[in-house]
Amino acid sequence: MTRVCLIEDDPIMGEALTQRLQLEGFDVVWQRTGGEGLQYLVKVGSDLAVIDVNLPDLSGIELFECLLREPGGPPPTLFITGYGTIEDAVRVLKLGAADYLTKPFSPTALIDKLRQLADAVPATGETEPPDALGLSSAMRRTAAELARIARHVDTPLLIAGESGVGKEVVARRLHRLQCPQAPFVAVNCAALPETLIEAELFGHERGAFTGAERRRAGVFEQAADGILFLDEIGDMPLPLQSRLLRVVQSRQVTRVGGTEPLEVAARLVCATHRDLAALVREGTFREDLYYRIRVLEIQIPPLRERPEDILWLAERFIAEHGRRFPDERRVLGAADREYLLRHPWPGNTRELQHALERACILGHGQHLALGPPTDASAEAGLKAQAQAGERAAILAALTAQDYKVTATAAQLGISRKTLWQKMKRYRLSRPDRGSR
Repeated sequence: MTRVCLIEDDPIMGEALTQRLQLEGFDVVWQRTGGEGLQYLVKVGSDLAVIDVNLPDLSGIELFECLLREPGGPPPTLFITGYGTIEDAVRVLKLGAADYLTKPFSPTALIDKLRQLADAVPATGETEPPDALGLSSAMRRTAAELARIARHVDTPLLIAGESGVGKEVVARRLHRLQCPQAPFVAVNCAALPETLIEAELFGHERGAFTGAERRRAGVFEQAADGILFLDEIGDMPLPLQSRLLRVVQSRQVTRVGGTEPLEVAARLVCATHRDLAALVREGTFREDLYYRIRVLEIQIPPLRERPEDILWLAERFIAEHGRRFPDERRVLGAADREYLLRHPWPGNTRELQHALERACILGHGQHLALGPPTDASAEAGLKAQAQAGERAAILAALTAQDYKVTATAAQLGISRKTLWQKMKRYRLSRPDRGSR
């Protein structure tokens, strides 16, 4: 059962929501203040949280920011906000909150959003699969498709997506679903020299070519009854594509220099970041092979189109680094989360992983060294420059008005009180006339 922590100070709304959510099958814990809710989420935890922005002791935003500083971070959180606080709620969304509803709202809308979040996280007491693909609807859909695809062990699969998006991760997930005890053999077609790729794929007999001093099994044989993963299939040379087509169609392979065909039991999974249909039109990829390897196809969207997965992946990369290097355990802070969600990640998951590895290595204490190293100094420089400009403007106005506060404030367009405060901050006072 999914546990929901409801933090709401209104007794009528709190009771009504608690009863309705319980009727819908949720395990609801109702906390009436921000402090109580924070203490509960830190000490006990919850699968989901519903937090009112306006609370009597601690605002929902402050509560969420406190949770961001905790090692485990906040659970997937839905905010309830009234008119006039939507801007604050949007600001929290940028820090990683799941969504928000404005009052008055339909209980059905709240339940629908909670069910969407519940589908993405395991209920309390359950363990999230170590090979889960993500929180986004696209990756949950991919996981569901893989469960069906795993039943059809002879059908080729094509995985498409930008570089670094996680195509091999998806292929390995299929392997764990389909045949975890069998081999998983991965080959990057773009990384092999054209002179060796044929022997690498199909194997060779002794003496088949210069340097072939003994028989060698190709990757089709090595994969046995497991999975052969051919990455960057779009970079395979055109002459070799015809031979691969024959293997896929006949389910047999003949070693280079050999005559006896060998049965192929492995499932073929191909991946590419290129537009194979465009390559077919250009004549650089065989049309018959294209249709043969994409009987089943999975398209993985880039990371920028599934922001729900960014923080989810980041937490896992940081946790994995902490397990490997216990003295470098870092925590994802509020500023880190905002940076991660703002960055476009053109290199996708691979870029995110490398950025976090660097941030963990160069960080101090629990803090990550995330983002351009000059960000903080640049921000401090801009602030100092703005303050210097403001001080100069006030000093010029005071001099022009012979330090008459009322006249100077009118010239600057500010109140007398504000001018006094700024004069005190910048240590501006009428000079001693005797020193002139």
